[in-house]
Amino acid sequence: MIALPVVLPVTVILLALLFGDRSISLHLIDTVLPRYTANTVLLMAGVAILTIPIGVVTAWLTSTYRFPGSSWLPVALVLPLAAPSYVVGYVYADLLDYTGPLQTWLRDWGWNLGLPPIRSLPGAACVIAFVLYPYIFLLTRVSFRQQSVALTEAARTLGASPLETFVRVALPLARPAVIGGLALVLMETVADYGVVAHYGVPTFTTGIFRTWFAMGQPQAALQLAGCLFLIAAVLLIVAGSFGSGFFSTLTGSGSGCSSSS
Repeated sequence: MIALPVVLPVTVILLALLFGDRSISLHLIDTVLPRYTANTVLLMAGVAILTIPIGVVTAWLTSTYRFPGSSWLPVALVLPLAAPSYVVGYVYADLLDYTGPLQTWLRDWGWNLGLPPIRSLPGAACVIAFVLYPYIFLLTRVSFRQQSVALTEAARTLGASPLETFVRVALPLARPAVIGGLALVLMETVADYGVVAHYGVPTFTTGIFRTWFAMGQPQAALQLAGCLFLIAAVLLIVAGSFGSGFFSTLTGSGSGCSSSS
């Protein structure tokens, strides 16, 4: 009974995708579907390239080293999750746009650098990554803190440098946490609407909204939503394949899985 409200809309979306009007499906394939798919995949790739190093490196530094600010920095690094991504996107767009205060100030001082436009697919990827990297940071930091100190000490005794210890010992053990956090980041990315709409990037989410409300085609919008649902399902399957302890990590029992790997 609790699962019924969740299963019902998902079932409707999948039925529309599998048994909907074939003429609508063919029309979407011939017109907008390739563009939506390409932009969505590129956006996911850009967000992944940015969030993995940010989340993993900050998790390693705050869980391993002590430095000024290390006591409050782990809390501060999670705060971007409290900010809606579209609000952060509005701020970056206003600051970094050609008519924004930063580029205006640079031109006033004679520095016409010609910065790339922020309202673009790479700009949207940067904004989403700066908001969602805490998913990777939280899970990976827990994994680093649960790893046995004896493994690190053994690596150092055998002559490994701190960087080699991180790359060859700590990072492989934290792989399930990294993959689990990345899966959450990418699912949030494919479902984002505010940033991609404001930055003019046509993805599945903007296409669903435009098809339903602007074009008045709810069946076509449901089929686009079904494609988006399949992308999210593939992400979960891939995450479960490459990170053997993905679901254990999400439930808080990832240390045993990390140790065994």
